[in-house]
Amino acid sequence: MTLAELSDLAHDFAFAWPFVMSYVWMGGAILYWLFRERGAPGPDEPPVLHAYPKAAVIVPCHNEELNIVETLEQLDRLSYPNYEVIAVDDGSTDRTAELIDRLARERPRIRAVHLEQNQGKAAAMRTATLMTDAEYLVCIDADAILDEHAVTWMVKALQLDPSVGGVTGNPRIRNRSTILARLQTGEFSSIIGLIKRAQSVYGRIFTVSGVVCAFRKRALADVGYWGTGMLTDDVDVSWRLQLNDWSIRFEPRALCWTLMPGTLRGLWRQRLRWAAGGAQIAISHFPDLFRPHGLRMLPVFAEYLLGVIWSYTMLVLGVLWVAQLVPDLDAGETRRTLFGDWGFALGVTFLLQATIAVWLERRTEPGIERTLYWIVWYPLVFWLLNAATVVVGLPKGILALGRSHARWASPDRGVHQLGGRR
Repeated sequence: MTLAELSDLAHDFAFAWPFVMSYVWMGGAILYWLFRERGAPGPDEPPVLHAYPKAAVIVPCHNEELNIVETLEQLDRLSYPNYEVIAVDDGSTDRTAELIDRLARERPRIRAVHLEQNQGKAAAMRTATLMTDAEYLVCIDADAILDEHAVTWMVKALQLDPSVGGVTGNPRIRNRSTILARLQTGEFSSIIGLIKRAQSVYGRIFTVSGVVCAFRKRALADVGYWGTGMLTDDVDVSWRLQLNDWSIRFEPRALCWTLMPGTLRGLWRQRLRWAAGGAQIAISHFPDLFRPHGLRMLPVFAEYLLGVIWSYTMLVLGVLWVAQLVPDLDAGETRRTLFGDWGFALGVTFLLQATIAVWLERRTEPGIERTLYWIVWYPLVFWLLNAATVVVGLPKGILALGRSHARWASPDRGVHQLGGRR
């Protein structure tokens, strides 16, 4: 194959993959709306449940003194009548332990648990799970502001179908004062919710949102809880639940406001961890896909694999583009830009996708249509960023296989001086 032919093939795939997947996600999300959301009450109209079994809200935290008080104070005001809050300090070296102890003394609903050494988020959540008699477990990050009705919505989803082992909520961005934060707001509005709706329709979800999710305790016990050696505990538990014939539901009305990285360095570290963790899970669970309960995960795996191939294709395109700039390197007659003549069609498709996604989210977040201005810039920044993190993260995830504990550090939370937006 000549360099020109390789360039043509790479350009065609680079266009075809995001173009096709956009329509797959849009079609699935519209079907989800037609059969599950149309005419349904909004997030501020919580259902009346036939029973309110005990729920435990688990908050693992490591060096979160800037956020933990606000998070726990909001958790003490939830509308669900029968719950407790378990804050697990995972070997923090700042004032986190002191703060959660004070709140536990002041508010009977809050329990403080301390691990002497940093054992990782998965170990912290497992510890809390084994210390509660609650039937349902809600897990949130230490910077998150959980909507007052979110627990009710997630418990309802678990009650409706005994085969549901987990529920993923709908995270929203709190810090929107920088361009980077606004781009991430557009991402959550136009990409993440749309994909979760589509995957719900097609059968299996790649992962719950680690910042807000709920589980049936019996389902977690069935799969051995969270894997302590995985870089992304949320992806790991999602795959193990579904590979053991438990299903996962998306509940868009279970809102949770979270902080996102405010610097390029922080964003790179976050996305690199996601990419490495995804690779680690896909490789470690690949043999399970060909067992009876694993067949339904094959489309999710295929989507992931093609995404990895697309990322490396982008790397090839970058090399070919550099070759075209060097006079002594002949890249053939192909002199196209990144997506060539198809760039306009791809841009229109993404704008259509963003418009549909914002229209679907308008009930959960009034005024979300204002993010459309920032969404249009998303492909320019995040497609290249995500491709780069996958290229770097794949070998990183492979090297992390077999690790006994995946310890953590408090990530870049962006601007902290924001009250919780609800």
